[in-house]
Amino acid sequence: MKNALTLSGLFTAISTLPAMAQEGLKIIGKPVSGLTGFQPAATELARDTQSLDWLILVIITVICIFVIGLLVVAVLRYNQRSNPTPANFTHNTPVEIAWTVIPILILVFIGAFSLPVLFKQQEIPVGDITIKVTGNQWYWGYEYVDHDFAFDSFMLARDELEDHGYSQDEYLLATDTAVVVPIGKTIVMQLTGSDVIHSWTIPAFGVKQDAVPGRLAELWFAAEMEGIFFGQCSELCGKDHAYMPITVKVVSQEAYDAWLDGAIEEYAGTPRSRAVASN
Repeated sequence: MKNALTLSGLFTAISTLPAMAQEGLKIIGKPVSGLTGFQPAATELARDTQSLDWLILVIITVICIFVIGLLVVAVLRYNQRSNPTPANFTHNTPVEIAWTVIPILILVFIGAFSLPVLFKQQEIPVGDITIKVTGNQWYWGYEYVDHDFAFDSFMLARDELEDHGYSQDEYLLATDTAVVVPIGKTIVMQLTGSDVIHSWTIPAFGVKQDAVPGRLAELWFAAEMEGIFFGQCSELCGKDHAYMPITVKVVSQEAYDAWLDGAIEEYAGTPRSRAVASN
C-alpha cells in the first residue's frame, strides 16, 4: 500500500506542469510590507553578507557616536561664553597622526572580514547543477544545461495567482514557471542578456549578478532550506523593468528528481539516465 501511494505521488508530480510541481512549499524569501531588515538567510553567502553588514553597522554606529560626542564637547567647551579667549595654535601633530592612522586601521579591519566574503562569492565552485539564465525585455529564460531543456518565466497577472497556488500578496513576485533546485546542492547560474543589461537577484540567497548582452557571467549558491524564494530584476532595463520577477523553489532531492523527469518530458529534454551516461 505504501509503495502504491509513493508511486501515485510520483506520477502526480511528473504529470503536473513544472511550474506547479511543488505544492505546499512555504514562502520564505519574500518582502514584507512594513518590516525592515534582511530576508531570512537561506545560503552561506547570505549569512556571511548579513554578518558583515551587522559588523559594519556596529563600527559606523560607534564612529557616529564618537563624532557626535566630540561635537558636543567642542560646542560646550569652546563656545565664546565658556572660552572667551580662543587658542591660536595651528596644528596638533599627535591628533593629526591619530585621525590618519585610526581610519586606516578601521578600513584594514573591515577589509579583513569583507574580502573573504567577496572572494567566496566570486570564486565559482564546480556546480552540481548548471542553469543558464537569459534576461529579456521583460522576462527571464532558463536553460537546464545538463538536460538540454529550457523554458521562459513570466510574471503572473493578478487573476492568475490563485490558479498557480499564490495569494494576491505575491503579485509582482510570482511567475508562471519557477526555477526548481534541490536543497544542499551547488547551483551555478550562467547569466547573459539578449537585449539590454538585466540583473538576476535573490535577496535570501545573497546573490546578485548583472546579465550583460554578449557576455557570460556566473554566480553560485547552495540553498539550505526548502521553500519558495522571490527576486526581481535589479538593473533598470526599460518600461516594464518592475514586471520581471524571479521565483525559485528549493525542494528535496526526491521532489527535484520527480520535477526534473516531468520537465524533461514537458520540454523534450535529455532524460536523466542518458545525461548521466554521456557525462
